[in-house]
Amino acid sequence: MTSMNATLSDSATKDKPACCGAASPRLRVLSWVLQIVAAVILFQTLFFKFTGAEESIYIFTMLGMEPWGRIGSGIAELIACILILTPRTVVLGALISIGVISGAIVSHLTQLGIVVKDDGGLLFALALVVFVASVSVVIIRRTEIPILGGRFAR
Repeated sequence: MTSMNATLSDSATKDKPACCGAASPRLRVLSWVLQIVAAVILFQTLFFKFTGAEESIYIFTMLGMEPWGRIGSGIAELIACILILTPRTVVLGALISIGVISGAIVSHLTQLGIVVKDDGGLLFALALVVFVASVSVVIIRRTEIPILGGRFAR
């Protein structure tokens, strides 16, 4: 009976994805640092998007997406911020963050340019930081990806 309980316990443990899979405590800490960095950057841009700051209006006018693109991307970033900081939805938040920020990066490279309104490339650099942080979180927590996660655990 004891060996049967141990077998059941072992199989239940294998099926339950822990934070970051079998990642070390250092990777767990790194994941949280990256999550916070991405969320803080995304969150601070929300003020500019939702208040209709001159820079945001300029950017989305250049893209032909003012005001709906500005507001829509702000809502998507807000959702990503919340999800990336919620333990059960970290991977989903990081994936949404990657999607939103990829649009920003492509816009900079194709229409806006690296430097926007004499910002010295700050917005582009912040977009790259969010992208790298979010991709890193997905890699660290790959075992938590629904449906696919179990394949990465091996």
